[in-house]
Amino acid sequence: MVRHSKNEQKSICTSNCISSVITDCERGETFCGGCGEIISEFMADAAHDLRAFTGEDHAARARTGPATSLVMHDRGLSTIIGNDRDSTGRSLSSSSKYKFNRLRTWDQRSRSRSTASMGRAFVIMNSITAKLTIPPSVVERAAYIYRKALAVGLTKGRTVQSLAAASMYVACRETGTPRTLDDMAATANVEKRVLYRDMRRLLARLDLKPDQYKISAFVVKISNNLSLPERIKRDALEILRRSEEMFITAGKNPVAMASAAIYISCMNGDIQMSQRMLSKQAGVSDVTVRNSVSSIRNALNI
Repeated sequence: MVRHSKNEQKSICTSNCISSVITDCERGETFCGGCGEIISEFMADAAHDLRAFTGEDHAARARTGPATSLVMHDRGLSTIIGNDRDSTGRSLSSSSKYKFNRLRTWDQRSRSRSTASMGRAFVIMNSITAKLTIPPSVVERAAYIYRKALAVGLTKGRTVQSLAAASMYVACRETGTPRTLDDMAATANVEKRVLYRDMRRLLARLDLKPDQYKISAFVVKISNNLSLPERIKRDALEILRRSEEMFITAGKNPVAMASAAIYISCMNGDIQMSQRMLSKQAGVSDVTVRNSVSSIRNALNI
């Protein structure tokens, strides 16, 4: 491979190939797409300098505003009436302050009911996100689902809190984020039956078909919450793999099956773990865990 000198700046390949020239901005090189010959290197970075040491420098060098987001009722594009100061930082006169206070009041009153509903729903979603540590991408998907539900009129006869929690649960199901219906109901302070009803209605009206949770995701979640070693996780995942091959987990509660696999793995690994502790961590009853353990042991002869 031929390398040209630092001062030599060529724009075409010197060989006989007619391939296109590719620019690698990370390495600062330009090379031929066919033969791989490096045409130029040590390219100057022409990107915008975003370093700012004062607020004035940051405002002068900023190209755009904050990124838009579906989690904001106005997607971050609204104009906010700020403090009672002008562009130079001096305080406004009394008459100007009165006018701006009236503008703020009418700005609040002129919002539609759908805008106010979205504002309350997104506040609830942010609260659920903080309590259940849900990734931002999942919250964006939940906000999109809630906007679709609002467009088709699903908010009539339903509370904003329940529909927002149902949107979060559907988004978690679609993205494979392991959060149970009990966790969502307890965090959003909504009855489980009401949340389940709104979730079913949401799926039917918007024609959403999220996949079922993978049991392995709950194994990792429960094991991390109980600070179990990695060998217990691996053994539990192996038990679940064998159970899935024999169709033991079909139609069963994934959280209960994950708890049962962890319990069997702990017993095999000489780690003290009670079924009550697992059931409390998983959010299921002791009887459910005990029955799941019995079904796995009888089928796998453990």
